[in-house]
Amino acid sequence: MLKYLIEKEFKQIRRNAFIPRLIVFLPFMMMVVMPWAANLEIRGLHLGVIDQDHSPGSQRLIQKVLSSGYFKLSDVSVTYNQALQSVEAGNADILLEIPRHFERDLLKEGCSPVMISANAVNGMKAGLGSQYLTAILQDYTREQLEAYGASVGAAGAPQFTLHPRYKFNPHLDYKIFMVPALMVMLLTTLAGFLPALNIVGEKEAGTIEQINVTPIPKKIFILAKLIPYWIIGFVVLTVCIGLVALLYGLYPVGNIAWIYLFATVYILVISGMGLVISNYSDTIQQAMFVMFFFMLILILMSGLFTPLNSMPDWAQKITLFNPLRYFIQVMRQVYLKGSSFGDLLPQFFTLCAFAAGMNIWAILSYKKNN
Repeated sequence: MLKYLIEKEFKQIRRNAFIPRLIVFLPFMMMVVMPWAANLEIRGLHLGVIDQDHSPGSQRLIQKVLSSGYFKLSDVSVTYNQALQSVEAGNADILLEIPRHFERDLLKEGCSPVMISANAVNGMKAGLGSQYLTAILQDYTREQLEAYGASVGAAGAPQFTLHPRYKFNPHLDYKIFMVPALMVMLLTTLAGFLPALNIVGEKEAGTIEQINVTPIPKKIFILAKLIPYWIIGFVVLTVCIGLVALLYGLYPVGNIAWIYLFATVYILVISGMGLVISNYSDTIQQAMFVMFFFMLILILMSGLFTPLNSMPDWAQKITLFNPLRYFIQVMRQVYLKGSSFGDLLPQFFTLCAFAAGMNIWAILSYKKNN
């Protein structure tokens, strides 16, 4: 009985003109385009300069800032008030004011103040831009003092040289951090949206009545709905792993078997959620709006784009009920850190609890009239 129901589901998917194309093209678009677009590293900031020193040292500083790749010169002003007009007109995001005697004070006294002013309408752009500019200024100061034989820091103070080493992502490439999470988002989209449209689609077509008059148990019916999307999820995950390895040279540091093990449970979680929504919906449009509502919350509160630790305490407590959070943690830990199964036991048991709860709810909420 289960065999024929699964066969029916695959035939329905194959006869649909949209779903097979979505399954094929969405992974390619997500893995090729999104890692480059979903990048929180900011480049091309419009820089306004007020150079009151006009010395070779100030010119070298400006060239060093522009050569970093984070800034492009958009305005050169004589006074600070003139530069502010450029900010208000939208021509500059951040201002760098170099005072008179900048080079002389730097070489004689070991320091010279400069002023950084950022347009904080976009707080992230202002914060990151100021950090980039501050780091460049510190590096320039060190280079100049070393080049002219001046001592860095107070006289007699011990000197330290820092050589940072970044674990797990040594080049701080944001794509490496984002790609494992994007694979989870793709699985969530396909294995969540498609089941959500399944039962309600049969309701609209009228074919659900033919199932309701058969002696098929509800649990067998729900299982037949889950298995095809479980298989599709595995195929999509395999394609994504291959694309990531081919395009970005990114391979799991840990055992790839743990990814498939957790994907087995996670697909059941998100597919069960889709079936629950489908059971309570009367039209495809209603199911799509409800699923979009939950997907938006799950994605934004999963740690996909922003760290969970930066959220308020009340928001962090809400994320405990978000299954997407746990699978993203697993993907990043296996891909970047090489975590073992023992390190991932809390996420495994939590996802198993979600899977059991969602699928029991899907079975109980399906109204079958014999």
